[in-house]
Amino acid sequence: MKDQLGHYYYPAPNDKKTRVYVRRNADDVEFRLWRADNEQVWDQHGWVPYEAIKQAAEMYKEMGRDADPMLFYDISVAKVLLNEN
Repeated sequence: MKDQLGHYYYPAPNDKKTRVYVRRNADDVEFRLWRADNEQVWDQHGWVPYEAIKQAAEMYKEMGRDADPMLFYDISVAKVLLNEN
């Protein structure tokens, strides 16, 4: 999907208030979070390269956290979305 902010997908299909935007930057894919109920998320958090997300996921795992950012920031969905346009 695409709007004035760019290409996006819903990381949780039943939650239409949360979108993950994607873009290409050189050879990398970058992600940025948007929340309808919290506009500050977009303003306070910039574009994050996929490599940084992978590093954060590894840190979460080492810390014993249950959360997995890799489920939220889906590189496969991002690539399909970007390749369609």
